Amino acid sequence: MPSQRKNILITGAAGYIGSHIALCCLLSGEYSVVTIDNFHNSFPTACKRVSAIAQRELGASASDEDKKALDIEVYRGDITVKEDIEKIFKDYESKGGIYGVIHVAALKAVGESGEIPIKYYDVNIAATVHLLDIMDRYKVRNFVYSSSATVYGVPEEVPIRESAGLKPESCYGRTKFMCELMLRDVCDSNPEWRAISLRYFNPAGAHPSGEIGEDPRGRPGNLLPLLAQMAVGKFPEGLKVFGNDYPTPDGTCVRDYIHIMDLAQGHVDALAALPKDDIFQNTDKGTGFGASGGKYKAYNLGKGKGMSVLQMVDAMQKASGFTYKVETVGRRTGDVPELVANPELAEKELNFKAKHNLEEMCRDQWNWQSKNPQGYEGASA
Repeated sequence: MPSQRKNILITGAAGYIGSHIALCCLLSGEYSVVTIDNFHNSFPTACKRVSAIAQRELGASASDEDKKALDIEVYRGDITVKEDIEKIFKDYESKGGIYGVIHVAALKAVGESGEIPIKYYDVNIAATVHLLDIMDRYKVRNFVYSSSATVYGVPEEVPIRESAGLKPESCYGRTKFMCELMLRDVCDSNPEWRAISLRYFNPAGAHPSGEIGEDPRGRPGNLLPLLAQMAVGKFPEGLKVFGNDYPTPDGTCVRDYIHIMDLAQGHVDALAALPKDDIFQNTDKGTGFGASGGKYKAYNLGKGKGMSVLQMVDAMQKASGFTYKVETVGRRTGDVPELVANPELAEKELNFKAKHNLEEMCRDQWNWQSKNPQGYEGASA
């Protein structure tokens, strides 16, 4: 029932990751969703489709009032503008208040971050300061943060545990690292604050319906959406593989790919775990920062299994039936041979489990792209 659902603010819920998180929140039956998004790299259509999927899966026999609880309330605004954020908290004082925040909205391109660092510090750090300040003033102190495996830099040990040293090597990675530090300090300052950082590895795939998926503006920066778009006729020049002489089974870089639905469910698992005091004990074993007295914890969200670039190309070729033109070029600055998560802590303390395999990931990626060859562009619903 609507009255039983807690209101969750998801920043950037129209984006690839945010839309799938929003769907999992709605399908859980525990949460209603409100979002703020400036649609810099996303489309309003995504939120409409998320609500439609949720209504179809949960609302067949529901009342109109119940179905209304599955609508996402969208505030078109910018998280760098404090007034845009505060309007939501003011409005929701009369709607039962905001229970917690899942902070997804950010700039995320590693290469670009080095070219326009001031913009990255503004959007990724200053906006997070605004958000935390407003939350604190409205006494909303449950927080789930979208972090990144880039905080580890070049790992000394693979698979990577949360207690590994944090040595980000890009401007983007440093913005995530600094926000994690900030969250730890905020939680140390007030026992009412509870925050979980989720360090993503490589999310890929789409909801099995093919109605929502990854649709970046311009050329995709990630491998799987790039391969999917190539298969529908975009970027006919082929795929450049950066380096084939790494110490990996086939010489190409190895990454931990996780199905987007598994990653999204991890956020619902984190929300459910926030009230549990026991997970915040001995947090020096699960942050990489050392001992902390507050209720802050970091977790890896990954499959725990690595796949090389060429393995991903082969899997996507099987899913799409498209033959890729592959050209090997020199190594790319900043790339490391292998990044694979150790997800045991999240499995133990959040009851998180990455259930989907590589074939399902590529199947769902292709299902989304083949049904939406132009993405959300021009879509009416």
